Amino acid sequence: MKKIVFATNNAHKLDELRRMAGDRFEILSLKDIRCFDDIPENETTFEGNALAKARWVRDRYGYDCLADDSGLEVDALDGAPGVLSARFAAEHDDAANNKLLLAKLQGVPAQKRTARFRTAICLLEGDAEPRFFSGAVEGRILDAPRGEGGFGYDPLFVADGYTRTFAETSAAEKDAVSHRGRAVRALLHYLHAE
Repeated sequence: MKKIVFATNNAHKLDELRRMAGDRFEILSLKDIRCFDDIPENETTFEGNALAKARWVRDRYGYDCLADDSGLEVDALDGAPGVLSARFAAEHDDAANNKLLLAKLQGVPAQKRTARFRTAICLLEGDAEPRFFSGAVEGRILDAPRGEGGFGYDPLFVADGYTRTFAETSAAEKDAVSHRGRAVRALLHYLHAE
């Protein structure tokens, strides 16, 4: 079975990918390869960060590797938090990031709270050129969190055509609609076709 390292320390992302990949591929975590380093994310685009993380792991550990970078782009904030989504208020502190987002949107009417989640996945296999897979989902930001599931900005985001936040949906429902779900399906289609 093909083994690929997913260069993330985010257990939620790892669970999503493993759930969607099923038993078609073995998705190794950084912990599985004994990588406990803090991988830099200093690029200005989702694609740049995904490539940098995948290269960092591949160059040091030698495994075929994939990495993603995902974030929330809010139109009323000129695309922020964008690539800084996980570090908007505090490093990987969902509650603080959500609180800051709501503070910055204070007074912005519902019809102007448009936003999208975006994901870029970079796959490095052997000496092949990097391959990128992307996904996006349009929606809006609520004025208060709803739901207990998901992670990140999920309690504040409602996808277009839906009434529930990502935090109020099941994992399968979110996978079917989400930015990461779309990017992962494109990745799995490519890997399956190889």
